[in-house]
Amino acid sequence: MNKKNNNKGFGILFFIVFLLIALWPILNGGNLRIWSLLIGAIFLVLGLLDSKILNPFKKIWIKFGELLGKVIAPLVLSIIYFIVITPIGLLLRIFGKDLLGTKLLDKKSYWIKREKDIGPMKNQF
Repeated sequence: MNKKNNNKGFGILFFIVFLLIALWPILNGGNLRIWSLLIGAIFLVLGLLDSKILNPFKKIWIKFGELLGKVIAPLVLSIIYFIVITPIGLLLRIFGKDLLGTKLLDKKSYWIKREKDIGPMKNQF
C-alpha cells in the first residue's frame, strides 16, 4: 500500500472518530459538538487531498499504538494466566489429577507400552 492510500485512510478514520464524538451527545438529548465536527472535517479534507500535514499525526498515532501494544498485551496475558490457568492448575492439584502422566511412582521410565502394533511407516501419505 502506498503512502497516498495510507494518508487517505488515516484522514478518513479520524474523520469518522471525530464525527462519532460530535454526534454522541445527540443520543442523550444534548447538543452537537461543533469543535469535533470541525476537526473531523479538517481530517477528511486533508486525507482526501493526500496532504503531507497528516504524516506527523500518523507517526504519532503509530507510536501510540506500539506503546499501547507493549502495555496491553502483557497485561491481558497476565490476567488470563491468573484468572484462568492458575485456578485450573490449583483445582487439578487439589483433586490429584495428573493429566500428562508425569508422576513416576515406582516406574523407571515414562515409556508407554502399546497394545497394538502401529504397522510400517512407509507410504504414510
